[in-house]
Amino acid sequence: MATELRYVGLDVGGTTMKAAVVDDDGRVAPHVSLPTEPERGQEAGLETMCQAIRMAIAAAGSTLDEIAAIGVATPGTMDLKTGYILDPPNLKPWRNVPVRDYIAHHFGKPTAFQNDANAAAMGEYWSGAGAGTRSLVMFTLGTGIGGGIIINGEVLEGEHSHGAELGHMKIEMTNPRLCGCGKRGCLEAYASATAVVKRTEEALAQTSPTSILHSIRREKKLTARRIFEAAMAGDALALRIVDETAAMLALGASNLMHVINPEMVVFAGGMVEAGDWFLQQIRRHVPTYAFPVPAERTQICFARLGSDAGFIGAAACARQLIRGALRR
Repeated sequence: MATELRYVGLDVGGTTMKAAVVDDDGRVAPHVSLPTEPERGQEAGLETMCQAIRMAIAAAGSTLDEIAAIGVATPGTMDLKTGYILDPPNLKPWRNVPVRDYIAHHFGKPTAFQNDANAAAMGEYWSGAGAGTRSLVMFTLGTGIGGGIIINGEVLEGEHSHGAELGHMKIEMTNPRLCGCGKRGCLEAYASATAVVKRTEEALAQTSPTSILHSIRREKKLTARRIFEAAMAGDALALRIVDETAAMLALGASNLMHVINPEMVVFAGGMVEAGDWFLQQIRRHVPTYAFPVPAERTQICFARLGSDAGFIGAAACARQLIRGALRR
């Protein structure tokens, strides 16, 4: 690692920001984390970003002179061409924050700026589940559903910085559910962790008096994790909810197979902790929706990097500024 170029990747979340130095081969030095504390304002937030970068360089036993470039990934609406966060819901009250130029000027280094879901997909493509592939689509399953698309080492950003909003593809318009984005029929409204809980609450109110989920709801907070645990324990209602969720994710994946025809579809986020049996459920439903060839040949798997994918992918984007696209 000492003779190779090094890059800093920073992943800014609504609660925590994480950073680490990564080398040309994707090897990661010890990472550091700091509380984001967005309520302190964007100037404080920018300084915390700088502090996390400095700490990551120190944790790697490096100096700033040894860093070739920096990559920063953030959530929320953004203008990737100008390097601004515009109006991030999870970083209020920040607005119109010039992240890329601030970091570049502060450290005097080329700086890449990317959406956090895109960066996570890039991380998995570079050194995670997608290592060795040419193209990858990733769904991030959490409170909402994020996404990223990588083709021949390039992030599909879209003309207006809103490419790969996979959670907002429409999967149902006959009697569509309301999504958190304000639109109806989005995949996120059916298959996110939040949606799994809402759909379960609705089902419990209508039927299934013998479901163990009734007692779970009375004694504890109903969560996607507990619903999946009930399904693994054999609860009929929970099994139905999980199977329907798997079918909807398979539908989303199949739509991307027909549009992008990727080599791999990756699922990431908290819901993948359900384990391989949930992955098998998704795979089982894919042939129902996809053409036979992509259904058979597209690899469908879980992500491998966990919460490290964001800063590894941000470092990969920094590497592209120096090395060019991560082509296989």
